[in-house]
Amino acid sequence: MGKASDRTFRSLRGLEKTASTSRVLNLAALAARNVGNPEHEKNPFFLADTLNGAVIVRHRLRDQEREVFDRHRYSATKLIIPFTRSDLGLGGRSIFVAERGWLDTFEEIRGNAPDFPRDVAVLEAIDELPSLDPFLLREHMKRRGFDISPSHFEISAPDLTRMQRFVGSEIAKLIELAYKDAGDAMEGNTSRLVEALLSAKTDARLEPLRLTLRLEPENYKEGIFAWKGFLYYKWVLNSLWPNLKEVFNELGKVRVIGPIDSGTAQELEATKIRLRTKMERQVKSVMGHLGSYDETFAQLTVEGNAVAFRDFLLKSPEMFLSLGEGCGLVSHIATYWRYQFAHNKPLHADVVKLMDILQDFEASLGADVAI
Repeated sequence: MGKASDRTFRSLRGLEKTASTSRVLNLAALAARNVGNPEHEKNPFFLADTLNGAVIVRHRLRDQEREVFDRHRYSATKLIIPFTRSDLGLGGRSIFVAERGWLDTFEEIRGNAPDFPRDVAVLEAIDELPSLDPFLLREHMKRRGFDISPSHFEISAPDLTRMQRFVGSEIAKLIELAYKDAGDAMEGNTSRLVEALLSAKTDARLEPLRLTLRLEPENYKEGIFAWKGFLYYKWVLNSLWPNLKEVFNELGKVRVIGPIDSGTAQELEATKIRLRTKMERQVKSVMGHLGSYDETFAQLTVEGNAVAFRDFLLKSPEMFLSLGEGCGLVSHIATYWRYQFAHNKPLHADVVKLMDILQDFEASLGADVAI
């Protein structure tokens, strides 16, 4: 049954203000932001209106929470239904997708709305992903055949704020190119243009950019969405890189406290080697995609080849599956490693805990990682 006493509820208000895009899909906030938007209401995420005020979280399972699943897993998708959409701090009910008996609880929460199997399939599709970032999520749901309004796929407000400076430096050359005739009128307005670009709404201030990119009005939204995707993933990797380097470094230094037999010690070292190799391949894959973007963007800003960049953007969303999965996986590793081994604390753990952490990371990266 739903766990109304779960401490998640006591932090929902804080979650709304600080949550990362990759970890939380806040349908309640999106519903409030899109009041009166017929497109948002015409193609909702779920058919049951109750669910369209939900908060969906990629949740790292605690030891006792793993017991509610039939198969061993380290993370899960948590569906939280707030008691009231206007004040998430009041709490609500929650279930984990795929926990034992979840379908009965889900049906009860959902009510009598039509097409129960469709909403189940949506949640199961979400549960397949390592990240809830809007670019990966939108492409994944599209491939699963779900017709969901684009207004449901937005970068969270906290992440938008953190991205502002990075995006400004990334597109400075293009802004200079697109607004060269604006003169002093554009001086100091880069931050406003970045804000307009990252917004989910069409903004007249971006018309010179649209013309520079040679995006026809019918392709404008798709092109800008794809562009935001690449900027988002570049920012994510740029933000993660210092933490990833620390993980690579500390992986070889972390030591076991307490007794350990020689066979387990050998398996531990072999696991570290496999994990490092998979992590390196995953990062290389992500950087390869972002390198393709950088090359095409340079063709635009250096050579003036707008057509190549436009065509790249319009064809690129299929890359978001690989980019989103890659960024989501390395983000999970970097952040959870630091959670377990905080700065200025001893870099050690008992063998059971350390093996559990490393096996979680290795399992998340899969049996094979394409370069």
